[in-house]
Amino acid sequence: MSPPPAVSAAADCPSITAAAPTRPSARSVAPAREVTFAAIGLALVSTIFFAMGDVAAKVLTGTLPAIEVAWLRYFVFCLVVVPTVFVARGARAMHTPRLRLQVVRALAVAGSAVLFILGLGYLQVAEATAINFISPLFITALSIPLLGETVGIRRWAAAAVGFLGVMLVVQPGSSAFQVAALLPMSAALAWAVAAIATRLMSSERPEATLAWSAVIGLIALTAFVPFHWRTPTAWEIGLAALMGTCSTTGHWLIILAYRKAAASTIAPFSYVQLLFAGLLGFAVFGTVPGAMTLVGGLVIAASGLYTAHRERIRTQEAKLVGTIGFPAGQ
Repeated sequence: MSPPPAVSAAADCPSITAAAPTRPSARSVAPAREVTFAAIGLALVSTIFFAMGDVAAKVLTGTLPAIEVAWLRYFVFCLVVVPTVFVARGARAMHTPRLRLQVVRALAVAGSAVLFILGLGYLQVAEATAINFISPLFITALSIPLLGETVGIRRWAAAAVGFLGVMLVVQPGSSAFQVAALLPMSAALAWAVAAIATRLMSSERPEATLAWSAVIGLIALTAFVPFHWRTPTAWEIGLAALMGTCSTTGHWLIILAYRKAAASTIAPFSYVQLLFAGLLGFAVFGTVPGAMTLVGGLVIAASGLYTAHRERIRTQEAKLVGTIGFPAGQ
């Protein structure tokens, strides 16, 4: 499962200084553009890996319990991430002053993964992916009581449009409605909790947060997986390794992308995953997303794109306040 698009660029500007802005030289503009294009390329490639991982997970849910599928993914994730982080950072790789928030974030991410994989057992990959992309709505709502943010009418309007898109996909009250659609929706809510926790500890090193999420998630799933265990075959182990590798690769690529460009620049391209989810779902399962899934997915993407646009404007205004000392527009 991929991380749904971020809706806040706050992490891109952890501190705003009062230094006077400098005009970029013509020589520096071209390299900056190249770096941005590289970041967009990494984000696009990551969506392919995320979609491949989700398709592999759906195949596995046909023979293995969802929690075991999630455990197998986390097992591969830990095997790759934790040693890499320790090699890069040494003994203090997982040092954190915000352990409680790390635990909350890790459990929320693990819960999101389990709920999403449960949904894949009943829904098409494209359908589950589209519904899961509603997380910006939940993040917008939770940011008010948990972060003390002020949400304007435009962001609420974008959130309402995104919710309308989910309703188009889910089609409540019709014969096409499935209760299982609530699973990826709940996964999106859990991911929103994780996103809020991430914002609350924005000073933490990303690699430490990634390692804590991997370790705590694996421990939590290990506590439950014995009650739902079915010994996998060699083919299932190979498919699980592919799933875990694709998911881990996708996460590394998106991390690299966010290091090269702002979240508000990268986030819109995450919606390309809807296209790859539909194509891979057709290639592997022969399923074609319904018209309402396509329309709803486009509406959700439009909502996310506008939210990212508004966040970019908010970031620019915040920088203007920091550099000239009074609110923009006055």
